[in-house]
Formats: sequence, structure tokens, C-alpha cells
Amino acid sequence: MSSTAVALSDREFEQFRQLIHDIAGISLSDAKKPLVAGRLSKRLREFELDSYGDYFRRLNQSPAELQHCVDLLTTNETYFFREPKHFDFLRERLGQPGLIPSGRPLRIWSGACSSGEEPYSIALLLADVLGERPWEILASDISQRVLDRARAGVYRLEDSEDIPRQMRVQHCFRGVGANEGSMLICPSIRRRIRFEQINLNNPLPETGLFDVIFLRNVMIYFNGDTKRQVVKRLLSRLRPGGYFLISHSESLNGIDDTLKVVKPSIYRKPDA
Repeated sequence: MSSTAVALSDREFEQFRQLIHDIAGISLSDAKKPLVAGRLSKRLREFELDSYGDYFRRLNQSPAELQHCVDLLTTNETYFFREPKHFDFLRERLGQPGLIPSGRPLRIWSGACSSGEEPYSIALLLADVLGERPWEILASDISQRVLDRARAGVYRLEDSEDIPRQMRVQHCFRGVGANEGSMLICPSIRRRIRFEQINLNNPLPETGLFDVIFLRNVMIYFNGDTKRQVVKRLLSRLRPGGYFLISHSESLNGIDDTLKVVKPSIYRKPDA
């Protein structure tokens, strides 16, 4: 492969666009062509390939590289306590009768958890409000790469600034020595979260039912039909009376008419 930068042709871009839509349901606009080229260019250099077409053909021969490609092309931007009104709402509901079940753990699903900031934010809140009362979190993502990072629970110290100070002091460890500049979520919190690779664009594995489902900042990448299918799948795992939270930048208009709006971006599944 020459040192000259390789261009991503329209035909090659269309191949990758179709691939990521078929696998993850993500619809890439024409404006995403530079992003695709940028994220895959390193793989071309590592394999000494002359074109993106050569790399695409390589994906048919290697399931591991196909997963790596999917990891690179799925967007994973997130941070702790993103869209804080959702966490204010959850804290408020936890203080009222009805949400906390009797005789079983409170169950929450973070449906597109990325590198873990969302489920850890939920977990820190639950630990703060519920203490030792039983609760559990399922955190899922299509990308194994970000799930591995999430399981480790290690973040840059500067990324912890959005965590309320009391929670930081009680449930996070500050790195020292070789780990200076990093922060670790304490093991007692990490043990309450199960990280699992789940493709929401496929039939869901057996997960049981949940009291709250977070599906935030992922539907913006889906077309209307994919949104309807994904939401229908997830709602089948939400208990009657449970809450479904999406991003403030997203909408369920034309996607689902069974949920009741509680507040903007917060919905409730009617009681059975």
C-alpha cells in the first residue's frame, strides 16, 4: 500500500452503508462518508490494503474483523449523567410508592450503554437512593469493544466531573501512582451491572422484564421502520406500568401509540 491517502469511492461507501444498516439498523447519511473513511483508514494501513473495497472483501472472510468494523462504525459518544432531568425523574419516582417492587429486585435496562457511563450513572443513583435494597441493571450494546471498556469501569478523572460529589466520594476510587489521572467505579457497583452484547436490530435474547428501560441517543441513527421494530421489541420486555426513556432529541411520534407521555422524552407503559 502506498503512503498516499486512499480515497473512499461512492460505491465503496454504499457497501459499508448497507452493511451497517443490515447489521445494526443504522442509517448513514451521505454526510457520514468522511467519518466512515476516517474510522476505517487505520485498518487499511494495518493490513496494507490498497482500497476500501479490499477491506470490505476481507470482512467476508473474518467474523472477528467484521465485528471490529461494526465497532468502529457505531457511534459511542456519551458521558456521566447525560440529560440530567431523566435522573431527577428517576430519583423522584424512587421516592414514591409504586416503582420499587415488593419481593424482587428493581430491574433497569440501559439499551445502548456504549462505554458504560449511562448504566454507571443509573447505578450510582440507585445506590444513593436505595442503599442495600435489591436492584440490578442490564447494560447492552452492539459493540464488544465498548462493552469491554465498560466492564473495567475505569475512566479519565476529568470525565467524573459530572458525577455528584457525594457519589464520587462514596463509590469511586481515584487512581494513584501509575493510575494517576484515572477513576475506578468501585466493585460493589460494578457487580450490580451485567454487561451483554445485544443487537437491538435482531430478535432479543431472554432477558426477563424490566421496570425502566433507557433507550437514549440511538434512535437518531435509525430510519422509521427500524425505530418501530426496535421499540416494539423493547416494549415487550417492559413491565406494565414501567417507564421508557428516550433522548430529548428523539421522538416516538409515528413510532408507538401505546405509551403514555409522562414528561418530554419520558413514557409510561399502561397497566395491564
